[in-house]
Amino acid sequence: MAGDERMEHIETKLAHLEQAVQQISDEVARQQKLLEQTLARAQRLSSRVEELEAGGASAGGYEKPPHY
Repeated sequence: MAGDERMEHIETKLAHLEQAVQQISDEVARQQKLLEQTLARAQRLSSRVEELEAGGASAGGYEKPPHY
């Protein structure tokens, strides 16, 4: 019986480990998606900043009101 109990204990631990690995995998996938979205947004913002810097104030940026 000791062998059966030992096998059951090992199978139980394996099941818990498989569940933990799946949870970690899901979390890594979620974080990867979030990272990709963040990098894409950072790229868009960087491009926008470059456009504004290259175009100066006349490219839709800040312009002094006519009374100045």
